[in-house]
Amino acid sequence: MKRKPLIGLNADCREANGDAPAFSYLAAGYYDAVTSAGAIPVVLPPIEDEDDLQQALSILDGLVLVGGADLDPRRDGFMLHPTVRPLARRRENFDRLLARLAIDQRLPIFGIGVGMQLLNVSQGGNLSLHIPEDMPEALPHKDALDHAHRHGLEVESGSLMERVYGDGEIRVNSMHHMAVDEVAPGFRVTARCPDGVIEAIESTASDWFALGTQFHPEADSASALDRRIFEEFIAGVKGEVPEVQLVA
Repeated sequence: MKRKPLIGLNADCREANGDAPAFSYLAAGYYDAVTSAGAIPVVLPPIEDEDDLQQALSILDGLVLVGGADLDPRRDGFMLHPTVRPLARRRENFDRLLARLAIDQRLPIFGIGVGMQLLNVSQGGNLSLHIPEDMPEALPHKDALDHAHRHGLEVESGSLMERVYGDGEIRVNSMHHMAVDEVAPGFRVTARCPDGVIEAIESTASDWFALGTQFHPEADSASALDRRIFEEFIAGVKGEVPEVQLVA
């Protein structure tokens, strides 16, 4: 039997509250998408010991950094905006350690939502903390009454995003108020909303396959075309993606 890639997924974490114990959880869309793309998902709880996490990463072929609440901007030298709802501290501690170790190992990474934002800040980029204030002319990127809210997407040529979507009108789900502002060195923007908000980034490094989407191709509101991004990621993990000419 041909070996399938093992893909790690970071679990979310909820702190203990009164009589309710702390627990980890993960939306099924993430591991279902990885499975459907031909890989085996491996859920990673918030491991605190660095050596233990190194050992866990050593058996993986790739990593999906999942979505969730907001990164705490104070940890990157910025003030806390009143609209920011930070991740549980234990999860954020774990996510930042996980990203650092995985990047050091040049493990293929697909970051989604806050996972893309973490990928960006961990490599020297920064974030817009609240789109309505930072970009007043922007389209709505979050609708509290409509979790299937969608907006247009413009993709860049010569990118993985172009391979997935091709030509024609594209609309993706949108459920965020933060976004990538300055893109980290070694990445380029490969998709934007028509208002200019960054919706996808891809690594330009020849020795590292990594990408991120601000939208959620694993969610119930995603299209079958959106989910092809997972297929492209798994193909890249396996070294089967055609070479893409990315310009830094």
